[in-house]
Amino acid sequence: MNRADVAAMKNPIVRLVLLLLVTVATAPACAREQPGQVDRVEVVRIGELPREARDTLRLIKMGGPFPYRKDGVAFQNRERRLPLRERGYYREYTVPTPGSADRGARRIVAGRGDSGDVRTSGEYYYTGDHYRTFRRIAE
Repeated sequence: MNRADVAAMKNPIVRLVLLLLVTVATAPACAREQPGQVDRVEVVRIGELPREARDTLRLIKMGGPFPYRKDGVAFQNRERRLPLRERGYYREYTVPTPGSADRGARRIVAGRGDSGDVRTSGEYYYTGDHYRTFRRIAE
């Protein structure tokens, strides 16, 4: 860099223009990576789920009883992997992992759907990796 380049970089207007150019240039890449997009959630059929997940789904539809104290708590969707909804819309349930000493990584997340009730909503998502990926359960 020569002295003219260094002097230009010290100019606040030049710095602002450069910042705007970088922001505009990277915006499309950031937009493509936004989680929470419906078309990014894959589908899994019930028969493809582990037996324990099918059992948990059955319990959800019956309203319990659930084996874990935290079953039925609000799922915050902090990772924004599911469609964005109001707070409290989703509930999470543990899918037991054979041989695991704790709750493990598997969950079913249920949305309230149009019915307002997770038991009848038909909106269920399975994660086998503790919220990194979700697949919508097709009934």
